[in-house]
Amino acid sequence: MTESLAITRVTHACHLIEIGDLTVLTDPWFSSKPFYHSGEPIAFQPEQLPHLDAVVISHEHYDHCDLKAFSRYADKDVPMIVAGPVVEMAKKVGFTNVTPLEKWETAQVGDLTFNAAPGEHGVYEVTYVISGGGRSVYFAGDTLLIPELRTLTDRFGPLDVTLLPVNGLHIRMDHNRQVVMNAEEAAELTSVLKPKLAIPQHYAFTGGPIGDRLFLKSDKDPSLYVDAARRLVPDVPVKVIDPGERLTIDA
Repeated sequence: MTESLAITRVTHACHLIEIGDLTVLTDPWFSSKPFYHSGEPIAFQPEQLPHLDAVVISHEHYDHCDLKAFSRYADKDVPMIVAGPVVEMAKKVGFTNVTPLEKWETAQVGDLTFNAAPGEHGVYEVTYVISGGGRSVYFAGDTLLIPELRTLTDRFGPLDVTLLPVNGLHIRMDHNRQVVMNAEEAAELTSVLKPKLAIPQHYAFTGGPIGDRLFLKSDKDPSLYVDAARRLVPDVPVKVIDPGERLTIDA
């Protein structure tokens, strides 16, 4: 039997993924600080979240790993599947059930399987294929497009949903180095993975007026990905989700 599947955007790369009656939170981000602003509403605060069955964290950057704010979530024993450098950070703010995964390693939480896939960013990162109940979702954090990602469906089978970053973030002060895939690269990966539905993430983020002018450069319009995906893989539907919007994915 295929379970129900729904995705709710919280903000940025923070989502609630519901597979059947199990709920997973991705890359928690609930607050701002200098040079880190979501650029869009944050739909929920930790106290407003539903019961979580698991949390996945791709890497340690503040906009994906806002653990100080997330520590207001009541259940400190919630299973957390994280990149290795995040383990001590999570334990430091009180979380007790923290499992690190290296790429291609797997963890089980109830009926859900968490397959860690590679990522490449300014710091160590892993991405995740989350599966269970006949459903499968790829959550890509904010990785660059790297060759290993093209093998995901060969390794893990068909995907219902891909959540791919699309803003092509560059670091101006580091010789304009790119650290996140852009809309065209995300569309190229979509054409390889061919999910039932593609959802962009990681686009509204801003470093603020000073940060964007001096330190960062990125595309903040998700329609760039929508247009590229329609051109490269027209048979895959693409949906941009607003913060707080819950999208149910048909079987």
